[in-house]
Amino acid sequence: MQMHRGNLFLIGMPGSGKSTVGRLLAKRLDKRFYDADVELERRLGVSIAVIFELEGEPGFRDREEAVVAEHVEHTNSVLATGGGAVLRPANRERLKQNGTVLYLHATPETLWERTRRSKHRPLLQALDPFQRLKDLYVVRDPLYRQTADFVIESDQEQVIRLAQRLEQQLRAAARAE
Repeated sequence: MQMHRGNLFLIGMPGSGKSTVGRLLAKRLDKRFYDADVELERRLGVSIAVIFELEGEPGFRDREEAVVAEHVEHTNSVLATGGGAVLRPANRERLKQNGTVLYLHATPETLWERTRRSKHRPLLQALDPFQRLKDLYVVRDPLYRQTADFVIESDQEQVIRLAQRLEQQLRAAARAE
């Protein structure tokens, strides 16, 4: 898998492991790692939940789009996007044009197991959070698949194999230069 501009962009549902996998891949591939949600919180000095509370989802998505637009311009980086970044067509286009996009897929049941105790995911603060997660999945999964260059199951074994494959390709490319 060749990485366009040396960038790898991770997309997927909340709980799919984008941040964890992104850190691992960045370290193994000797790239800079960025987490769009962390960058947004750092800039604004408040949590994602507070942004949602004060500005609603549209305000949050505007801010998220600005962070994505800035970070796709980097080279040799790994970016973990927020779970809803693909909702904006501009984000989908920017991701596809500026890097290799990897969709970390997990079933709603797996995602629920990973997120059900989390109190900092505003979109899952619902009367029936599992149903809300399933509803989000139905809307987002096709967008992730449309945007992704590659889809990988987000279990640890799959991710380690991917990291090893990318590492080997980067070494081979470096030897060829």
